Amino acid sequence: MRGQAGASRENLGSGAVAASQGPRIECHMPKMKTNRAAKKRFKLSGTGRVRRPKCGAQHNMNGKSRKRRRRLRDNDMVSAELEKRIKIMLPYG
Repeated sequence: MRGQAGASRENLGSGAVAASQGPRIECHMPKMKTNRAAKKRFKLSGTGRVRRPKCGAQHNMNGKSRKRRRRLRDNDMVSAELEKRIKIMLPYG
């Protein structure tokens, strides 16, 4: 421990670090926050459209017809009006 601390003082005393280097101030824009509720509910397709799951496919599947269950499997696309709002909530989507 003592040898390491002495070695670092020697490096500083020898002029290895220039005195002109102060704390760096980097000017970055703040990161945009993703709406966590939207992140869990929507995904972007490869073409940039917003996909959403269809409602009614979470439970009580036994009471639904086979055709209805098959149609509920596929994701649906969000309408163009809502798509703009959702994309604002998903800035990095």
